[in-house]
Amino acid sequence: MVPNEEQATLLAPLGYEAGERVIVAAGDLRALPPETRETIAGASEVELVPGLSEDAVWQMEAIRAGHQIPGGGLLMFESGFGRRLVALYGHPSTSWLGELGAQGPDEGVERLRTITNGYGADGSVVLPTFEIIATVASDAAGGDGDYSAMTARDVIRPWVETAAANDLYVVIDLQPGRTDFLTQAKVYEEFLRLPHVGLALDPEWRLKPHQVHLEQVGTVDASEINRVVEWLADIVRQHALPQKLLIVHQFKYSMITNRGQIETPPELAVLIQMDGQGSMRAKYATWDALTSEPDADQFHWGWKNFYKKDHPNATTEQVLELTPTPEFVSFQ
Repeated sequence: MVPNEEQATLLAPLGYEAGERVIVAAGDLRALPPETRETIAGASEVELVPGLSEDAVWQMEAIRAGHQIPGGGLLMFESGFGRRLVALYGHPSTSWLGELGAQGPDEGVERLRTITNGYGADGSVVLPTFEIIATVASDAAGGDGDYSAMTARDVIRPWVETAAANDLYVVIDLQPGRTDFLTQAKVYEEFLRLPHVGLALDPEWRLKPHQVHLEQVGTVDASEINRVVEWLADIVRQHALPQKLLIVHQFKYSMITNRGQIETPPELAVLIQMDGQGSMRAKYATWDALTSEPDADQFHWGWKNFYKKDHPNATTEQVLELTPTPEFVSFQ
């Protein structure tokens, strides 16, 4: 690429083997064209020169490592490359918590092929996804008193491995009860070190002391979410991973306090998923309310369909007509 005179002060060269040079725009190196990333990844040495951002080192390591998001690329929602994740949601062991558990991993892959139909109508590349409830809100305190049941990693692992073998994404979903999101996320760190696994936080099930599920709707402050953000971003840097998806569920203002203070570092694509249920009129009203807040533009947005609790179910066309257009759609 040859910079024009106006761009010259914003560009810096990268030198590597055979004396070749690549001109790289200052900014996120993961947004470089695929052929440029391939050239850099295949070089025996790459030397960063002054002039690039402070994030250039870990971004270059991510390029060199060669890990990509299923479907290609290092950025979840790269400019000029539309991507939409369409997910089957639930717990691996039961269909009571969602449709994911109505079949095994291999059958889940096949079912996703039908669910995703039509979601690329606007030109987006559709990425089939398993959204797996890893910790389940419980009506009993349990031995640790946190009102949340942990799912063994061995139960989740076949789904993660099947997703990897079939170019699917995985989202690990947390319902923490009276404990905090970071404590539970660390239990599943082995999965979050993989390039095709992201994380979801569900504040509906984040209880304060003395609260119990289904009597109160839970809530979380941005400060607690940010502790997860910082930890997850550090995993991306340390393991030279592509950008990782972080979802926060919301259907009431009170579920996230100080939402505008949620950090959105370049290591993560932070998305708010509107997961309200009921009539289309009610869901539209909730969507419009949450997406019209002053901080809405700092997040990506997602929509949730409930097979049994929505009446009627939204059509693919109705979902794609929403503003902003959802980049994550799940089915429970």
